[in-house]
Amino acid sequence: MDTDKKEKYRLLFEQIKAMTEVENDTIANMANAAALIHETFHFWWTGFYRVDGEQLVLGPFQGPLACTRIGFGKGVCGTAWQEKKTLIVDDVHQFKGHIACSSASKSEIVVPIIKNGKVTGVLDIDSQYLATFDKMDKLGLERIVELFL
Repeated sequence: MDTDKKEKYRLLFEQIKAMTEVENDTIANMANAAALIHETFHFWWTGFYRVDGEQLVLGPFQGPLACTRIGFGKGVCGTAWQEKKTLIVDDVHQFKGHIACSSASKSEIVVPIIKNGKVTGVLDIDSQYLATFDKMDKLGLERIVELFL
Protein backbone atom coordinates (compact mmCIF):
# COMPACT_ATOMS: atom_id res chain seq x y z
CA MET A 1 0.00 0.00 0.00
CA ASP A 2 1.29 3.44 -0.92
CA THR A 3 1.06 5.20 2.46
CA ASP A 4 2.30 8.47 0.98
CA LYS A 5 -0.58 8.47 -1.51
CA LYS A 6 -3.04 7.55 1.23
CA GLU A 7 -1.77 10.43 3.37
CA LYS A 8 -2.05 12.85 0.44
CA TYR A 9 -5.70 11.88 -0.03
CA ARG A 10 -6.35 12.26 3.71
CA LEU A 11 -4.86 15.76 3.71
CA LEU A 12 -6.68 16.70 0.50
CA PHE A 13 -9.98 15.61 1.98
CA GLU A 14 -9.38 17.70 5.11
CA GLN A 15 -8.42 20.77 3.04
CA ILE A 16 -11.40 20.50 0.70
CA LYS A 17 -13.77 19.76 3.59
CA ALA A 18 -12.59 22.88 5.45
CA MET A 19 -12.96 24.94 2.28
CA THR A 20 -16.48 23.70 1.49
CA GLU A 21 -17.65 24.29 5.06
CA VAL A 22 -17.06 28.04 4.74
CA GLU A 23 -18.03 28.52 1.07
CA ASN A 24 -21.42 27.51 -0.31
CA ASP A 25 -20.82 28.31 -4.00
CA THR A 26 -20.40 24.98 -5.79
CA ILE A 27 -18.46 26.41 -8.75
CA ALA A 28 -15.96 28.16 -6.48
CA ASN A 29 -15.50 24.96 -4.47
CA MET A 30 -15.05 22.89 -7.63
CA ALA A 31 -12.44 25.34 -8.89
CA ASN A 32 -10.41 25.17 -5.70
CA ALA A 33 -10.83 21.39 -5.37
CA ALA A 34 -9.60 20.88 -8.95
CA ALA A 35 -6.59 23.09 -8.22
CA LEU A 36 -5.77 21.26 -4.98
CA ILE A 37 -6.04 17.78 -6.53
CA HIS A 38 -4.06 18.85 -9.60
CA GLU A 39 -1.30 20.47 -7.57
CA THR A 40 -1.04 17.54 -5.15
CA PHE A 41 -0.72 14.79 -7.76
CA HIS A 42 0.46 16.67 -10.88
CA PHE A 43 -2.08 14.94 -13.11
CA TRP A 44 -2.34 15.88 -16.81
CA TRP A 45 -5.91 17.23 -16.46
CA THR A 46 -8.17 17.59 -13.42
CA GLY A 47 -11.65 19.01 -13.54
CA PHE A 48 -15.38 18.85 -13.24
CA TYR A 49 -18.23 18.52 -15.70
CA ARG A 50 -21.75 19.53 -14.66
CA VAL A 51 -24.94 17.90 -15.93
CA ASP A 52 -27.03 20.22 -18.11
CA GLY A 53 -29.95 18.37 -19.67
CA GLU A 54 -28.54 15.46 -21.67
CA GLN A 55 -24.98 16.77 -21.70
CA LEU A 56 -22.06 17.24 -19.39
CA VAL A 57 -20.83 20.83 -19.61
CA LEU A 58 -17.25 21.75 -18.78
CA GLY A 59 -16.80 23.19 -15.31
CA PRO A 60 -13.74 24.34 -13.36
CA PHE A 61 -10.53 22.56 -14.33
CA GLN A 62 -6.74 22.62 -14.32
CA GLY A 63 -4.71 21.57 -17.34
CA PRO A 64 -4.80 21.96 -21.12
CA LEU A 65 -7.81 22.77 -23.30
CA ALA A 66 -10.77 20.46 -22.69
CA CYS A 67 -13.90 19.21 -24.42
CA THR A 68 -16.73 21.62 -23.68
CA ARG A 69 -19.71 19.25 -23.92
CA ILE A 70 -20.02 15.48 -23.61
CA GLY A 71 -23.20 13.55 -24.34
CA PHE A 72 -24.92 11.10 -22.00
CA GLY A 73 -23.24 7.70 -22.39
CA LYS A 74 -20.43 9.11 -24.54
CA GLY A 75 -16.77 8.64 -23.71
CA VAL A 76 -15.53 7.76 -20.23
CA CYS A 77 -17.28 10.73 -18.59
CA GLY A 78 -20.64 10.13 -20.22
CA THR A 79 -20.42 6.41 -19.48
CA ALA A 80 -19.63 7.01 -15.78
CA TRP A 81 -22.68 9.31 -15.74
CA GLN A 82 -24.87 6.70 -17.43
CA GLU A 83 -23.67 3.83 -15.21
CA LYS A 84 -23.63 5.97 -12.03
CA LYS A 85 -20.29 4.51 -11.00
CA THR A 86 -16.62 5.36 -10.90
CA LEU A 87 -14.70 4.23 -13.96
CA ILE A 88 -10.95 3.62 -14.07
CA VAL A 89 -9.50 3.23 -17.56
CA ASP A 90 -5.88 2.08 -17.74
CA ASP A 91 -5.58 2.84 -21.47
CA VAL A 92 -8.10 5.30 -22.87
CA HIS A 93 -7.24 4.27 -26.43
CA GLN A 94 -8.74 0.84 -25.66
CA PHE A 95 -12.00 2.32 -24.33
CA LYS A 96 -14.76 1.98 -26.91
CA GLY A 97 -16.08 5.43 -27.79
CA HIS A 98 -13.27 7.31 -26.03
CA ILE A 99 -13.39 11.05 -26.73
CA ALA A 100 -9.87 12.31 -27.34
CA CYS A 101 -9.85 15.84 -25.96
CA SER A 102 -6.05 15.54 -25.78
CA SER A 103 -3.84 12.98 -27.51
CA ALA A 104 -1.49 13.19 -24.51
CA SER A 105 -4.08 11.58 -22.21
CA LYS A 106 -3.32 7.88 -21.64
CA SER A 107 -5.39 6.84 -18.59
CA GLU A 108 -8.41 8.26 -16.82
CA ILE A 109 -10.62 8.08 -13.75
CA VAL A 110 -14.13 9.54 -13.64
CA VAL A 111 -16.10 9.81 -10.41
CA PRO A 112 -19.79 10.71 -10.65
CA ILE A 113 -21.33 13.16 -8.19
CA ILE A 114 -24.62 11.54 -7.21
CA LYS A 115 -27.17 13.53 -5.22
CA ASN A 116 -30.51 11.95 -4.28
CA GLY A 117 -29.90 9.14 -6.79
CA LYS A 118 -29.24 11.55 -9.66
CA VAL A 119 -25.86 12.37 -11.21
CA THR A 120 -25.29 16.13 -11.05
CA GLY A 121 -21.74 16.12 -12.40
CA VAL A 122 -18.48 14.21 -12.60
CA LEU A 123 -14.91 14.65 -11.46
CA ASP A 124 -12.66 13.72 -14.38
CA ILE A 125 -8.91 13.19 -14.09
CA ASP A 126 -6.57 12.29 -16.93
CA SER A 127 -2.96 11.15 -16.78
CA GLN A 128 -0.31 11.24 -19.47
CA TYR A 129 0.81 7.77 -18.29
CA LEU A 130 -0.87 4.38 -18.72
CA ALA A 131 -2.51 2.68 -15.71
CA THR A 132 -2.06 5.63 -13.35
CA PHE A 133 -5.18 5.13 -11.25
CA ASP A 134 -5.94 2.41 -8.70
CA LYS A 135 -8.33 1.51 -5.89
CA MET A 136 -6.73 4.08 -3.57
CA ASP A 137 -7.44 6.86 -6.10
CA LYS A 138 -11.02 5.60 -6.45
CA LEU A 139 -11.62 5.60 -2.69
CA GLY A 140 -9.86 8.93 -2.11
CA LEU A 141 -11.66 10.73 -4.93
CA GLU A 142 -15.06 9.25 -4.10
CA ARG A 143 -14.64 10.54 -0.55
CA ILE A 144 -13.76 14.02 -1.87
CA VAL A 145 -16.74 14.02 -4.26
CA GLU A 146 -19.07 13.34 -1.31
CA LEU A 147 -18.26 16.88 -0.17
CA PHE A 148 -20.14 18.17 -3.24
CA LEU A 149 -23.45 16.52 -2.37
